[in-house]
Amino acid sequence: MSVFASIYGCEGTGLSESEARFFRDVRPWGFILFARNISDPEQVRRLVGELREAAGHEAEILIDQEGGRVQRLAPPHWRGFPPGRWYGSIYERDAKAGLDAARLGAMLIASELRDLGITVDCLPVLDVPVPGAHDVIGDRAYADRPEPVTALGRAAAEGVLAGGVLPIVKHIPGHGRAGVDSHKSLPVVDTPVEELERIDFGPFRELRDMPLAMTAHVVYSAIDADRPATTSPVVIEKVIRGFIGFEGLLMSDDLSMEALSGTLAERAKTSLAAGCDLVLHCNGKMAEMEAIAAEVPILSPRAAGLTEKVVSLRESALVSFDLDEARRQFDTLTATS
Repeated sequence: MSVFASIYGCEGTGLSESEARFFRDVRPWGFILFARNISDPEQVRRLVGELREAAGHEAEILIDQEGGRVQRLAPPHWRGFPPGRWYGSIYERDAKAGLDAARLGAMLIASELRDLGITVDCLPVLDVPVPGAHDVIGDRAYADRPEPVTALGRAAAEGVLAGGVLPIVKHIPGHGRAGVDSHKSLPVVDTPVEELERIDFGPFRELRDMPLAMTAHVVYSAIDADRPATTSPVVIEKVIRGFIGFEGLLMSDDLSMEALSGTLAERAKTSLAAGCDLVLHCNGKMAEMEAIAAEVPILSPRAAGLTEKVVSLRESALVSFDLDEARRQFDTLTATS
């Protein structure tokens, strides 16, 4: 059965008849969940089942579960986790403790996700904020230097994998310098290439072996002054696939964000033409999804092959661990930080 190069959201805690019919027709690669889709564990499991049944295959289920202010699963049903900068503060005092905390936190998150049937976490954030940047990244970042971001990002990614869930590195090739929120407008970064390569692109280059990456809706004027990374064949070929060397599945950030121009159909078409393997649309609005679906082809042979590899990786990377002991160790680190 053919699968199409798209990832969609849905509007509520269960599928409407029109949503189920649409997803049966367009057979997306995956789905993404938000707080609007979540009430309790049984409901989430039921929704995950409905989404996969509608898609007609074992579609990947994504979620943004970073911790801190980006945490779709929240207490009382799920544990609250700290933001990335919390791990960075531990790392600055004790590097081993920081890495242990980041790995354990990610394993615990993945354990909760896997229990619900969620297979992909949009974590880790590898962006490196700079003074004066918009706080859309802020404390989601592990640090304001590339070295701890790289180390902690690697620890978190390995923790997610150990918990049986796939990580997505974001926002490639770097969102840390953005002066505006790309949800609302288009960031333009005028930094020289040499500095971008040394600071912003560095963590992504060090984690280029990760299976999945999400693009940044950011213009890097020294590389392509006209188009953000998501729709720039120059940035994707020369930076993401070239300098960084990322060879995994590349997905756009949300096409409905205001950083992108043009219709939803045009955004989908230009993102895929630029070199994205998958396009992501999050808000669940049917008219927008229909417009995107009209431009989305089936997975390329390359993307289909990579999908088989990442699914295999998820199962092979899963490790057996004592969940209660992992929680105890994490609580110890939390109590002393």
